[in-house]
Amino acid sequence: MPWLLALRGIVGREILRFLHQRERFLGALVRPLIWLLVFAAGFRAALGVAIVPPYQTYIPYEVYIVPGLLGMIQLFNGMQSSLSMVYDREMGSMRLLLTSPLPRWWLLVCKLVAGVAVSLLQCWAFLLIATLFGIELPGPGWLTVLPALILNGIMLGALGLVLSSTIRQLENFAGVMNFVVFPLFFCSPALYPLYKMRESSETLYWICEFNPFGHGVELIRHALYGQVSWPDLGVVAAVALALLALAVRGYDPRRGLMKRKGG
Repeated sequence: MPWLLALRGIVGREILRFLHQRERFLGALVRPLIWLLVFAAGFRAALGVAIVPPYQTYIPYEVYIVPGLLGMIQLFNGMQSSLSMVYDREMGSMRLLLTSPLPRWWLLVCKLVAGVAVSLLQCWAFLLIATLFGIELPGPGWLTVLPALILNGIMLGALGLVLSSTIRQLENFAGVMNFVVFPLFFCSPALYPLYKMRESSETLYWICEFNPFGHGVELIRHALYGQVSWPDLGVVAAVALALLALAVRGYDPRRGLMKRKGG
């Protein structure tokens, strides 16, 4: 029961804090909506998209980038959630929770689940707005994409926890975010198919192939159309487990940040 109470408390606190912070909600939607409504209109003619899986016919560019923008929402949310973790660990509620009898790995899992829950609210709000602007998506895709969003959210949230476990000061986290978020996003099929990257640079193509965020985007893309991309699923699941293990190790007072701070 204490474990479930901790889970409910942390998840409920994060959701309520997100709902009360209207600026955060609007900020989470502004970035993908600008790409969808402004950049897509400008790039539509320049970036024609051939028929690539899971699509069965030619599609508008704005339809192609929707899964990538969902990944963008989760990527920024994972970083923001971890940014709050840096603050909470020093002066907020997590400072007290980390001294509780509950295992630290469970507290990190609770924080991770809370971040994923918030990202799901943001993703569905974005899909609703995209639909209102005429973006046609399969009706069942709203449900079939849920497991992919959860798994991708866990992977990106775990990445954020790993970063937060290595950073002592809040001011340093924003700089680290720029070195992580933008390479992950732009070296992926979020905005363009990888065959276009291969046409310009074989090296960049293979960098994109080894980018786990790109596999998460493709997992979401296939899930929106009721399909499972097993290679992408395997990569995202393996990376999520590895990052979660690193985060647990980083928050272990015998090995990670707490040891470096002197206990």
